[in-house]
Parts: sequence; structure tokens; C-alpha cells
Amino acid sequence: LTFSLWDYGVFGLMLLISTGIGLFHGLAKGGQKTSEDFFTGGRRMSALPVGLSLSASFMSAIQVLGVPAEAYRYGAKFLWMCLGQLLNTLLTAQLFLPVFYRLGLTSTYEPSPARCPRCRWDGALTPFFPQMLYTGIVIYAPALILNQVTGLDIWASLLSTGVICTFYTTIGGMKAVVWTDVFQVFVMLSGFIAIIIRGVLLVGGPARVLGIAANGTRLNFSE
Repeated sequence: LTFSLWDYGVFGLMLLISTGIGLFHGLAKGGQKTSEDFFTGGRRMSALPVGLSLSASFMSAIQVLGVPAEAYRYGAKFLWMCLGQLLNTLLTAQLFLPVFYRLGLTSTYEPSPARCPRCRWDGALTPFFPQMLYTGIVIYAPALILNQVTGLDIWASLLSTGVICTFYTTIGGMKAVVWTDVFQVFVMLSGFIAIIIRGVLLVGGPARVLGIAANGTRLNFSE
């Protein structure tokens, strides 16, 4: 399995559009004038792009590679974890986010200065090392995939994607990150849908897919 010319074109166009979004938000209307503009988009972004951006953030290479493998190995009971995540998301949105928003916090790790003036450094350092390790895995996985399908050196892939992401984030701030994620989530969903349709057609239709899954005890919701 290798990249064709069309594959390279789509991949390059995606990186180019992502860079363009960063440049647009970095240069339009004077760019990022304050730290609030940079870190929170001036708190003027609507719910739809922010929600899509959060969805894209959760669909990392770990999810794209790990979830299908987990579902293939253990079956549909994996969906119970998704139900738990849905309930957790609803509770977080209703109970915690309104409090964070009223306090004007930039991050959930940022304590209220009025309530805990000495906790600022603790809140900043607590997520640093776990996030650094997690980010390393997240960017290594797609680099490994690119290496397998294109022959591109892993370090070259890591540096190129890392530099582009750092560039549009630094230039455009949170607005660039959110709108780039919106673009990328549509690219990912288009790819998922195309793979599902192609796979179902190759196997012989939805009934055939469900039949194979049932015979392999993969429709095990109640186990």
C-alpha cells in the first residue's frame, strides 16, 4: 500500500489549507491583539465550531487506530464505554463548564487567583508532563502511518507536521486552531464514510457485514 499522486495532492492540500487558516486569523483585523484573543478567541466563538474542534481533538491517531482494533478484538461491548463518555460529557457541560466560564478561566487547570493565589504554578505544572508524553504518542502514530504508506522518514514526518501545527497555532491563536479543526474534522469524517462504504461494498452489503459480525460474536452488547 503506497500513496498515489492523488493521495499526495490531497495530503498537501490539507496542510496548505491548514496553514492558510492560521495566516488568515493571524493577519485579518490586525491579528491577535491581546492574550485573551490568542488563548480564547476573545470569547466570541459560537458553540458549533468549538464543539467540532473538541470532536476533532478527541479523534487523534490513538482513537483512529486504537478504537477499530479494540472493537474488532472485543466486539460491540466497546460501545458501553462510549455511552459512559456521553454521560460524562453531558454532566461536565451542565455542572462544571458554567462555573469555569463565570470565573473567566482560560484552562481547567487554572485556579481562581482569588481563592488560591499560591496554586498558579501547581495548576500549570500538573498537566505539563502527562500532556507532553501524550502528545508524543499522538504525533508519533500518524508519522508511523505515513512512513508505512509513503516511505517518508519518521523524523521528517514528525518535524513537518509539528512545524505546520506550531506555525498556524502561533500565528492565528485559538481561532486558527478551532477553524483548522473544523476543516480537519470534515476531512476525517469524509475519509471514515468513504472507508465504510467501500468496505461494505467489498464484503457484499450491510446484511453480509452484520452476518459476519454475528457469526464472530462481535455483536455482544449484553456480554
